[in-house]
Amino acid sequence: MMMALTAACTWLTRIPGIVPNGYVNFGDTILMFTALVLGPVAGFAAGSFGSALADILLGFPGYAPITFFVKGLEGLVCGLIYKKTKQKYAIVATLSGGLLMVAGYFAAEYFYLGPAAAVADIFGNALQGVINAVLVVLLNRALRKPVKKFISP
Repeated sequence: MMMALTAACTWLTRIPGIVPNGYVNFGDTILMFTALVLGPVAGFAAGSFGSALADILLGFPGYAPITFFVKGLEGLVCGLIYKKTKQKYAIVATLSGGLLMVAGYFAAEYFYLGPAAAVADIFGNALQGVINAVLVVLLNRALRKPVKKFISP
């Protein structure tokens, strides 16, 4: 379900023009949230399959293999850091995932499209990573408080 939600959110929130070779979206919010709530393996699955599916559906099939790897690692790393810090540092986990996404796309685009294209996409990818990281932390806090109140005696 989270893979489909990641793909749908990526599709519905895509903003072209900020990243010259693609689009900015809020699908990372879903994949990082999945990593925090369901763990690193689920974060990997939502990121890799959901985001790659969105690339295919949106007409960027050449990016799908890159996205599969980069977004999958983003979800995995985000979930691993969150789990390792015993759920105390969601912002560190999400920003680390976002930073990995920026670095992964930079490296892939450097070899796939050339250095100029890779540099041109840094700002948009970084903006996407930071905004999504903050949204995930806010969403995680908002949803965990009611659950704790409900569970606590």
